[in-house]
Amino acid sequence: MSNFQGDLKVIAEQVNSFLKDYFQSQSADNKLYEAMKYGLFSGGKMIRSYLVHSACKIFDISEKDYLPIAAAVECVHSYSLIHDDLPSMDNDDFRRGKESTHKAYGEFTAILAGSSLLTMAFEIISNSKIDISHEKKIEIVHALSSCSGHLGIAGGQFFDLSLKKEKVDKDNIIDMQNKKTGALMGFCVEVAPILADKKDLREKFKKLGIKLGLLFQIADDFLDKYGKEDVLGKPVNQDDTKGKNTLINYLGEEQTKDFIKNLKKEIESELVSFSNTDALLNCMNFIVDRKN
Repeated sequence: MSNFQGDLKVIAEQVNSFLKDYFQSQSADNKLYEAMKYGLFSGGKMIRSYLVHSACKIFDISEKDYLPIAAAVECVHSYSLIHDDLPSMDNDDFRRGKESTHKAYGEFTAILAGSSLLTMAFEIISNSKIDISHEKKIEIVHALSSCSGHLGIAGGQFFDLSLKKEKVDKDNIIDMQNKKTGALMGFCVEVAPILADKKDLREKFKKLGIKLGLLFQIADDFLDKYGKEDVLGKPVNQDDTKGKNTLINYLGEEQTKDFIKNLKKEIESELVSFSNTDALLNCMNFIVDRKN
């Protein structure tokens, strides 16, 4: 295991511990509660939590301040995956080597579990026990809600599904992927200057996160095209089968690889004037080079 993967595992364990304690304080003896936990604690790498951590390192933000935000991000991300897998959307039966939430618990329970996790994210941030000023909480809630709805995740998923098998150009594909994947990662990086009272840097760091999200989505598209099902924990070649629009299909493999290199250089150049950026840059390289 590389040093980065070890660090990633530590952050994942910290966030999972926070979420398990939070769930325990709200325990309910029903299938909806079980489905929420099933979708949330699904064995993911939790790269988004690590992005929150690595961006906050640049501004020397304490763990107690950013950990609840990372936990809220994982709730939003899990909501999006549960809903993405639904028969009316991507219709995927497996996620990370196990049955999708709707296969394990039924469709209506999965819909309600995803919706409940989305609202839980804002419940966590607004909790009076989280020691962040009311002003910052409002800014964080506004930023997270903006990237979760029609201007972000939901809007990106809508365009991804509605533009299937239609001819689109490069800008359409990038815009769709920036919403579907990049928006939440944009928040993960933007939250650091919010917590640090560096309002002049919010937009810059948000754009950095969106670029990291685009790298993540392109890497995902490569894994779908050339990855192995037993490593990914889900079927491959789904983008082509479902007629999804990807940069690989539009630009070709070599031009897409050049696009990745140029995007990485942009991110590196924009961080050159900051200290303590190693964790964020290591995360960027992991996002591109990962095998699942």
